[in-house]
Amino acid sequence: MNRALPVVRLRVPTHEDAFAWHRAFADPEVMEFHGGSAAELSVYEELTARQRRHDAEHGFCLWTMVDEQDGVLGFTGAQPWPWDWGPAGETEIGWRLARPSWGKGYVTAAAEETLERLRARGVPRVVAMVDARNERSIAVTRRLGMRLAETFVTPVSQRTGHCYRLDL
Repeated sequence: MNRALPVVRLRVPTHEDAFAWHRAFADPEVMEFHGGSAAELSVYEELTARQRRHDAEHGFCLWTMVDEQDGVLGFTGAQPWPWDWGPAGETEIGWRLARPSWGKGYVTAAAEETLERLRARGVPRVVAMVDARNERSIAVTRRLGMRLAETFVTPVSQRTGHCYRLDL
């Protein structure tokens, strides 16, 4: 039996969202597959500014996820793959959520909304780059209908990861 997904709103990140993301992602469990520790506030200030540019240039970005009751939950959205390794030239879908909001369907709901927005923009396909140990994110890729396309080792951390693909 499928439970109904929650209603979540996606918006272009504001400068103030950098502070909310910094607080939400200060949890070591949230950062387990993203370097293991919280980033400095300046990292989120730059990230939110870059996402505003992505939205202006491409019509999509890593949007801030907002719930009417709980406020800023994290982000979900898409951006051009930013590295010179991996799926260069591809559009990556991604998500990161504050720990108290895990397991409630927020990421799946927001990722489905992201896919609809990308289809409307004419994006032909997306990738999701996921640490091979991140079972929760792997489960989201499955719920979205993505398929495992390749396994890779990240250049810096030397961790094994998976590249999932979905044609839109």
